[in-house]
Amino acid sequence: MHCQPSAAIKVYKWLETDQICLLCDEASGNPYALCEACECDLPWLEEQCTVCALPLAMSGFTCAPCRRRPPAFGKVETPWHYGFPVDSLITRFKHNSQWPYGRLLAELTSHWLDHRFNEGLPRPQLLIPVPMGRKRLRRRGFNQAEMLARWLSEALHIDCDSTLVQRPRETQAQQELGAKARLHNLERAFALMPGAVLDGVHVALVDDVMTTGATAQALATLLREGGAARVDVYCLARTAKPE
Repeated sequence: MHCQPSAAIKVYKWLETDQICLLCDEASGNPYALCEACECDLPWLEEQCTVCALPLAMSGFTCAPCRRRPPAFGKVETPWHYGFPVDSLITRFKHNSQWPYGRLLAELTSHWLDHRFNEGLPRPQLLIPVPMGRKRLRRRGFNQAEMLARWLSEALHIDCDSTLVQRPRETQAQQELGAKARLHNLERAFALMPGAVLDGVHVALVDDVMTTGATAQALATLLREGGAARVDVYCLARTAKPE
């Protein structure tokens, strides 16, 4: 039985469809579901740490924690700070399974990263989503980081591997813990897949939000120990200092 329509039949074409802005419900005027006015009003992150993207009062500086103890990752790239309406869109995508919001944010982030690559940001060879524990994955039904990584992989033409890093040990949700507790919570939480080959590879981790950087630090350390030449972090948004 052939259930798919013929390729000659135009069932749906993204660029030939009038897009409606997901924020204001007006015509977007763009090939994606966000109008220019709403896009300009997003909480774009400008002044930030040159390493971990922590929001700062001025640009071009490195935050004190990164100066005292340089992290295992090289650079965090994120277009927004975790403010309205990006925080609401991420929550709807992550906790309410409203995938169009995640797809929109991933598309905008891919445009951001393309711009950064053109400015000289080193382009990674592989995208790796932050893995999710089995219990939490069964409860939620999907890993938002993996979905974001797949969308970015398609848009940026960079390979994605969601099996390279595993999460064999269940941990308490990071959102429930303070900065120091998050570090202890992630001890031995991640592991490389047996036989993984990373020698000399430039890797980028993909996640939705970066808060303290504990997850990124644990994974970057693991990947560097596994032979990765460089580990960057791509996320949708960066929070301010927790305290």
